[in-house]
Order: sequence, then structure tokens, then C-alpha cells
Amino acid sequence: MTVAVYGLGHIGLPTALLLAQDHDVVGVDVDPERVANVRAGDLPIDEPGVDDLYADVQGSFRVTTEPEPADAHVIVTPTPLEEATDVPDLRAVRSAAESVADVLRADDLVVLESTVPPGTGEGLVIPILESSGLDAGEFSYAHCPERAIPGRTLVEMVENHRVVGVLDDNSLDRTLALYSFVEGEVHATGVASAEFVKLMENTHRDVNIALANEFARMAEELGVDVHKARDLANEHPRVDVLRPGPGVGGHCITVDPQFLAQRVGSDRLISLARDVNESMVGHAVRSATTLLGEPPATLTVLGVAYKGGVADTRRTPALPLLRRAQNAGYDVRVHDPHVESFAVDPEPLADAAAGSDCLAVVTDHDAYESLDPDALAERMATPRLLDTRNVVDAERWRDAGFTVRTLGDGTSDPSM
Repeated sequence: MTVAVYGLGHIGLPTALLLAQDHDVVGVDVDPERVANVRAGDLPIDEPGVDDLYADVQGSFRVTTEPEPADAHVIVTPTPLEEATDVPDLRAVRSAAESVADVLRADDLVVLESTVPPGTGEGLVIPILESSGLDAGEFSYAHCPERAIPGRTLVEMVENHRVVGVLDDNSLDRTLALYSFVEGEVHATGVASAEFVKLMENTHRDVNIALANEFARMAEELGVDVHKARDLANEHPRVDVLRPGPGVGGHCITVDPQFLAQRVGSDRLISLARDVNESMVGHAVRSATTLLGEPPATLTVLGVAYKGGVADTRRTPALPLLRRAQNAGYDVRVHDPHVESFAVDPEPLADAAAGSDCLAVVTDHDAYESLDPDALAERMATPRLLDTRNVVDAERWRDAGFTVRTLGDGTSDPSM
């Protein structure tokens, strides 16, 4: 089978490489620089196993900027929220569908992997494909959203179960043949149902993180340590309270709930959860500035990736946090063991801490668990720490002379 994959980003490129193990694949991207880099082996994503897989499939994988005829077309273009309107931006999906329509033939399969609002396949994509002169049924169509997280993308693409929304039995059979690399169980449903399922999954995470964050704010008011309380609550066999933090980042969980909320008139909880999670950045900044006092003072942000162990900074809460601190008059420095470039250039830890008035752990990188507080205290102007992720051993840091605040711990400082 010949396969064209449209979009060579965080999901599209790994998908194309996995497909190239069993099929002849051409990766299509509108960015000439990205195509040139991929062709040269300079891959735009940092994921375990991707470089090796790229090397393994060189005989069956190539890249181009122009759409080509193929037996199967897989659209994996980004679907962000438009910055100016906060509305789903489906322009890349629309453009890719138009490109496919230009080369679509009878009996081709088209798969949309991009996460989209319910109804996008049948209301937007399929009509564009039918502009080719073919009717749905003369070509096959499926929606097959990925389930993968940064740091484990290849593993989860292979091992996780998949939900596939299809037009008909032929579309299902052809999609199963295409995704032969998937070892997890494939569950078939309708197109709109599959779109809905993907959004449910990430919305579930967002709502439950919001509950954890609200517990953290309450615990600070009530003089309770939310982290100890959470551990005890989770001893209940039907309770699983998630970890609170300074906000939610990443492309999916911050975006997908709004794809649902904006599509219907019955939303209440989803938008409220979004508001709670967005408010945590401001709460973290207020906690930091209370420790810092009035400017001038220096805040060192430890971690700008949106989650621990990765270099992905998409929609990270670290960005609005540091911008708000800068706007309040504070000097901000940044350290991250995984991120090389950011809005504020990351520095080596010793330089970022030198003369600083407060460290703020914003990302739960493993490296921060083993930091030496005694060595850092000697470099800082004033040894203060805000731990928004409950990463460090607070008592150990206090023994080293630090004033420590942990988000959600109302027992350590009554002024919280």
C-alpha cells in the first residue's frame, strides 16, 4: 500500500515512520524547511526511538511539499486554538483535505488523525473530499485519533488501544490493514463518536486536574497539607485524586475541552474546570511574589517544559508565570535540563541561581528531586523556594536555611 501522511510534526512524523515499516510512505508538509530537515535526518522532534526508526525505514520513506496520489491519505495536521479568538483553528485540516481532494481516486482511503470538534469529519472534511467528484463510499473514510504522550510517543502509538470512527465496513477493513503496527485493540464506532471519544479523554483529565487544584487552594486556606490528604484519600478503592500544580500545559489537555465546550450549549463544568486550571498560574505568581517581597528581586524558574522528563514547552504554564513576574518588576531567570531555547534563555543551574532571591519549581523534572539545597543556598542572595509540584523534600531544604512554600501545603506557613 502507498501512503501519504500530511503533517510531519509531533504526531505526524512518528506515525509516518511507523507506517513505513509495512508500507511505502511519503511525508507531506507545507513547510519547505521542515521537509529539508527531515530529508537530511535533522528531525523536528525529540522522542525516544524516533531517530533509530527513521534510519530503519529509509528504503520506504521519503518527504515532499506537494501532495501525491496514494492508496491511503493520513491527515495529521495541528488543530490549535486560534490565539485571537480562542476558537478551534481548523485551517490546516481544511488545507490538507483540499490537497487530498486534488489527488483523490476511487477506492482511496482517507484517515483524519487530527483532533477535531465533533462533526468535523462529516460536516467539513468529507464535503471537501467530495469536491474531487467522488462521493463518500466511492472513497473510504475514517477518524483514528492517536493516544500518545511526549516521551512515550512511539511506545504508546504501538501498544495503546485505538478508537476508529468509520463510514462503513470497507473503511474499517482498510483502516485496520493500514494501521498494522498497532498492537492494542482497535474499537470501531461512528465518525462523530470517535471524534467525541478523543475529546472526552482529555477533558476528563482536565476536569480532574481542576478538582485537584481546587483541593490545593482549599487546603492552603484550611491549614491542611493537600499532598498528605491526597495520599490518604487515594487509599479508598474508588478514589484517584490527581496531583495539583501551577496549571495545565501541553497541546491536548489545554485545548481539547474547548473543542467540546464551544460545540454545544450544555457546557458548565468543562469551562469552569478550564478557568480553575488557568487560574493556578496567577496563584503561583502570588505565592512567589509573597516570598520575594517588593521588586527589585530575582526569581529563578526551575523547569519550563509543560511536564517532567520532556522538552515540550507547548502551552506551558511557565510562560505566563514568568511573564507575569516580569510585568510585576521582577528579574526572571530560567533553568531546564531538557529545554535549550525558551522565551527567557535557559541557563546552567549555577548561573541561574547565583544571586537569586527565590527558586520556583514549575516542572516536575526528576533532576529537581536530587538538587543540593546547601550548595544552592550558598549561591543565592536569599534562600527561598516555591515548590509548585511537591517535588523536593521541604524539610531538607529548610534545614539548609531555605524558606519553603509548597503549593497546596497550608501547614508550613499560616500566611499562605
